[in-house]
Amino acid sequence: MSDRLLLTTSSHLEGYRVTEHLDIVSAECVFGMNVFKDMFSGLRDFFGGRNKSSQDALRDARIACLDELRREAEALGANAVIGVDLDYSEISGGGKSMLFLVATGTAVKVTRG
Repeated sequence: MSDRLLLTTSSHLEGYRVTEHLDIVSAECVFGMNVFKDMFSGLRDFFGGRNKSSQDALRDARIACLDELRREAEALGANAVIGVDLDYSEISGGGKSMLFLVATGTAVKVTRG
């Protein structure tokens, strides 16, 4: 196994055996959406097509939240997280828009075999 903590949405890792379930871990990340991104996103919605800036923001949020989930699991002594789930929400009001992302999973210890 590599030094990097493994993440999977599955309840198992192919080629590994779960030796210990440690705890449920979660990471919560909130990101402000730039007003210009919001404005251009609205135009893209009107005219159709993909919105690269929104896609980039979602990708960056996912990467940051999964990195935080890894840190939470490593703090417990885990070397893997199984059953990873990502939930995205948008919070808006008062002329502001925020992207809210929660990642959860089960921190475990695994061995090859």
